[in-house]
Amino acid sequence: MGRIAAQSAKQVILQKVREAERDKQFEEYKDKTGTIINVLVKREEYGNVIVDLNPGEGVLRRNEKIGRESYRPNDRIRCFIKDVRREQRGPQIFLSRTAPEFMAELFKMEVPEIYDGIIDIKAVARDPGSRAKIAVISYDNSIDPVGACVGMRGSRVQAVVNELQGEKIDIIPWNEDQPTFLVNALQPAEVSKVVLDEEAGKIEVVVPEEQLSLAIGRRGQNVRLASQLTNLDIDIVTEAEESARRQAEFELRTKLFMDTLDLDEFFAQLLVAEGFTNLEEVAYVEVDELLVIDGVDEATASELQARAKDYLEAQAAKALAAARELGAEDSLIEFEGLSPQMVEALVKDGVKTLEDFATCADWELAGGWTTDNGERIKDDGLLEPFDVSLEEAQHMVMTARVLLGWVDPSELEAAAEGEDDGTAELEEAEAE
Repeated sequence: MGRIAAQSAKQVILQKVREAERDKQFEEYKDKTGTIINVLVKREEYGNVIVDLNPGEGVLRRNEKIGRESYRPNDRIRCFIKDVRREQRGPQIFLSRTAPEFMAELFKMEVPEIYDGIIDIKAVARDPGSRAKIAVISYDNSIDPVGACVGMRGSRVQAVVNELQGEKIDIIPWNEDQPTFLVNALQPAEVSKVVLDEEAGKIEVVVPEEQLSLAIGRRGQNVRLASQLTNLDIDIVTEAEESARRQAEFELRTKLFMDTLDLDEFFAQLLVAEGFTNLEEVAYVEVDELLVIDGVDEATASELQARAKDYLEAQAAKALAAARELGAEDSLIEFEGLSPQMVEALVKDGVKTLEDFATCADWELAGGWTTDNGERIKDDGLLEPFDVSLEEAQHMVMTARVLLGWVDPSELEAAAEGEDDGTAELEEAEAE
């Protein structure tokens, strides 16, 4: 063979060997994602640390390093394998020291009960290098999950803290009940009251005035970590702020009853104090529920309901006239489930016919929440002021589509039966 042919053969063989080495490295590390390894620092490039995996190299990116850490060649460090990708220039192994899973794995190494499955880590939230919260639960009533993670004289948690360059760690008992879990997550702050809005995924926490700064934490750190841990948006208010808001709501409802039912202030306050929040409740509630109010007999209760119904009917007639004036068609006005006020709100937004209504998405009617760059954003619904739920909106839209012939009712029934069967099977599986 000539020199050129031999050189070409050499290049091909070397290329195949390199490819085989890359394939071997990828196969070796692809199943190690989510584990901790000890690596040797080789060099630093533009803030990223290149480490020796023997064979091959891994990358600890700048944003995956704990802030104040610096490394020199031949330093030995622990890293979490976050991702392994096959790329043109070979497998890329991305490491991390800031991932919440890194802390969870460190605890698994230090706490035998976690490794054995007696204690489970349910959630981790970190502000790398500064503070972290970890939620744990024990499946053995005789073992305290928090005490097991702390260890004798704090030996176990201290080992993790040392590895994370002094990061302070709050170990919190997990609880199925979200408000109770949140109270635990906001430690060391004391919480007076918790109000949960499950549909919006938000929670309001009421704390004493002197606990406000502690609950929020330096630069909002404590509440931010508690929010990450519970997966809820948390609003923290003081007892004074909550009291002022409740007082404002009380006065607003009192004025509503005074203006619409022609009542004096004292009588209107009695209604609000008994839990009545709107005219519909007064108009259509059982008479017995009105009779429990001091000074209300059957005649007074009947008069109250008559005034409420008269006012509601007048408002409905006014809304219906406004909707017709704006161009609402009878197909929309006569659709079951829509009040005149709802029709007026729809028409003002350009929904004038049943066909227009049938093209709406359920979230356009009932509202909802979307997440953009990790931030929850509220989407206002056309019928949200009338307390129309997402399920009710879905039902109304599908009913409209059936009436228009866009959807076959038998297909809906089959789909509903399929969902019921699936739910039943799931419940049976969970029971087993």
